Amino acid sequence: MLAARDGALDELQERLYAARNDAEGGGRSVLLIVQGMDTSGKGGIMRHVVGNVDPQGVDITAFKAPTPAEKRHDFLWRIRKRTPAPGMIGVFDRSHYEDVLIHRVHGWADAKELRSRYTAINAFERELIEGGTTIVKVMLHISRQEQGERLMERLERPDKHWKFNPGDVDERKHWDDYMEAYTRALRATSTVGAPWTVVPADRKWYARIAVQQLLLDALEGIDPQWPAAEFDVEEQTQRLQETMD
Repeated sequence: MLAARDGALDELQERLYAARNDAEGGGRSVLLIVQGMDTSGKGGIMRHVVGNVDPQGVDITAFKAPTPAEKRHDFLWRIRKRTPAPGMIGVFDRSHYEDVLIHRVHGWADAKELRSRYTAINAFERELIEGGTTIVKVMLHISRQEQGERLMERLERPDKHWKFNPGDVDERKHWDDYMEAYTRALRATSTVGAPWTVVPADRKWYARIAVQQLLLDALEGIDPQWPAAEFDVEEQTQRLQETMD
């Protein structure tokens, strides 16, 4: 099913990219935000969903812990620099939501600061929407048991050791706190223009198909059109024929 719909997704993405400078329908873009606990399948979404469209029309950013330079700015400063240009599908593998999730869990920000950040996030996303960006926000919801099994697989397979981070085991101790943090964040930032979709992620195939469908829905909503030729097609056809044997 995933493969069968690749063609439709690829064409819509190409139309979006082709229309990026078209005065009639250009200026539109898509931002896919993917959040989830460790091992929830974010990498699989990048490879098996986003990876099946033309890479020149996609910009993927995997946000890590902020650098010292980034910490000297507002938490959205580094995010703004990675928002998609017209015609592009931007993908955030983790995002500005880390600044209200992990900060709540570890007490790095108090309730007042978190409320302020929720407000700033909603204003930021509203600004993107008004500028022509369709936002798709996905929370890949994996169960604690399934996460444990996926982490164990990484330990049991030498070819997966590079993906294992001992810190992931430490974070599992805060599972309930993370679920509470996600609940609060999703409730505070799921808006009419940028709603959250919680995708069950214990079955990788299901999560990938669901996210693919969300992208298809977003692009079909934009319905980008092939831009009209800025030259006389018949004239150029005749000119080309004259150069052929």
